[in-house]
Amino acid sequence: MSNMNKNFIQKIIDEHNETGKFDSKVHTRFPPEPNGYLHIGHAKAICLNFNIADEYDGKCNLRFDDTNPIAEEEEYVRSIQDDVKWLGFDWEDRIYFASDYFQQMYDYAIQLINNGNAYVCDLSSEDIKENRGTLLKPGTQSPYRDRSIDENLNLFERMKSGEFENGSKTLRAKIDMSHPNMNMRDPVIYRILHANHHRTADRWCIYPMYDWAHGLEDSIEGITHSLCSLEFEDHRPLYDWYLDKLGVYRPQQIEFARLNLSYTIMSKRKLKILVEDNHVTGWDDPRMPTISGFKRRGYTPRAIRNFMEDVGVAKRDNVMDIAKLESSLRSDLNVRSLRRMAVLNPLKVVITNYPDEKEELIVAKNNPEDESAGTRKLPFSKVLYIEKEDFMEDPPKKFFRLTLGGEVRFKFAYFITCNDVIKDGNGDIIELHCTYDKDTLGGRSSDGRKVKGTLHWVSAKHSIPAEIRLYDRLFSSMNPDGEENFINSINSNSLKVLNNCLLEPDLKSLESDIPVQFERIGYFIKDKESSDKSLVFNRTVALRDTWSKK
Repeated sequence: MSNMNKNFIQKIIDEHNETGKFDSKVHTRFPPEPNGYLHIGHAKAICLNFNIADEYDGKCNLRFDDTNPIAEEEEYVRSIQDDVKWLGFDWEDRIYFASDYFQQMYDYAIQLINNGNAYVCDLSSEDIKENRGTLLKPGTQSPYRDRSIDENLNLFERMKSGEFENGSKTLRAKIDMSHPNMNMRDPVIYRILHANHHRTADRWCIYPMYDWAHGLEDSIEGITHSLCSLEFEDHRPLYDWYLDKLGVYRPQQIEFARLNLSYTIMSKRKLKILVEDNHVTGWDDPRMPTISGFKRRGYTPRAIRNFMEDVGVAKRDNVMDIAKLESSLRSDLNVRSLRRMAVLNPLKVVITNYPDEKEELIVAKNNPEDESAGTRKLPFSKVLYIEKEDFMEDPPKKFFRLTLGGEVRFKFAYFITCNDVIKDGNGDIIELHCTYDKDTLGGRSSDGRKVKGTLHWVSAKHSIPAEIRLYDRLFSSMNPDGEENFINSINSNSLKVLNNCLLEPDLKSLESDIPVQFERIGYFIKDKESSDKSLVFNRTVALRDTWSKK
């Protein structure tokens, strides 16, 4: 890759390699907190960290930042591992937890106290916040800032022993309460938290803050390049300060713009609200922007990875149009998806000149984009179903589907002409009587006549029932995060359930992870709630972007 085509992170790494800044090969890490399921924004960080390591023949660790026992659960640990693997990345044997280093972090805190760079503070969290000052006004020093080293060591040990209540004391770094960077104004290093940890149980009742843990984890693991999103740019001086004061190895922190998508929430806290308040069915609801939600909806790892490559790596935050992600998905699914017939809103068609007991098998291509996908045989019989919207008794101009007296092509089968319309007592169309031209099998006429419309269909006798879930964007607002109440911008039409759908019989035995294109409708995948007795398919994405027309 030429230097012109490299992003700014690659250029920094190239410079470090040339100058010999680090003794080892590139070593990155993906460090999620196990307090929820990963979302599409995390996918960018995953792809970036693992791809950078791979490009430079280096390594990437998977590390869980489990420093907050109140919010973290083993369920989230498992889901994160599943998501990273599903995206196609392998951390090999390098899976770590912040809790692996709790003792080392504590020992380093003792060292910081002994060096006169940390103290135990009795101020409440509210008082600490109040005393920080503002960007224009320096902070106020804690009255406990000048405690002796021995007193601080004694109090910190008693904090660890569980002698004090939650919030009654903290360990703070002694830096500068007038520093122009607010993060450097005596930040908290440890807080007291009597809570059960998912890995260490009740062994600890003091837990490190992220800024303290982050740098030490990177240092202990020998990370060379600590890639963080832009909100950590102002934290980098603190990252460096801690490691320099301890005299330990210091990686290079580099910040990049995180992924922001239109019509999407990128906050685990808000996503958790959607789950807990039952606005969705769970973290893997196909409308959720979680990786597990995208997977259940039928997105492919390749589509997401291709999208991340197209997005690239930038230094400034911006909002990407979700239509670009959907376009990447369509491009991938178009190549790999099997084609199948499905009728979502059935209208009965009787071919009056077709023999009553006759059945035949029509040869159909599995994927016109992939000849190696082969063909299948579709059952054809006297009674069929088409989509109700594919017939109009009094059509407008340029309606190229079926009309009274009109002729269309049934895909892979015959030319069909509608001769009669049957209605119920309310005047609603319930059945069409048609004739077929037996000399047009395969969609070609012997006399060279052409038809403009091609319809999909299923045989009534052979079709199988299914529930179809038509998913759309969860939010109707382009920027739900910017709304006063993001719940109010939930799209009321984000899910439409159709219960009377009919599918070609081959779909009953389809594996759950195989994407299909329902001819002329969209891309679908079998949902995990499907069973032998009840089929459920989720719409992954429509064939075309319909939102641009709204």
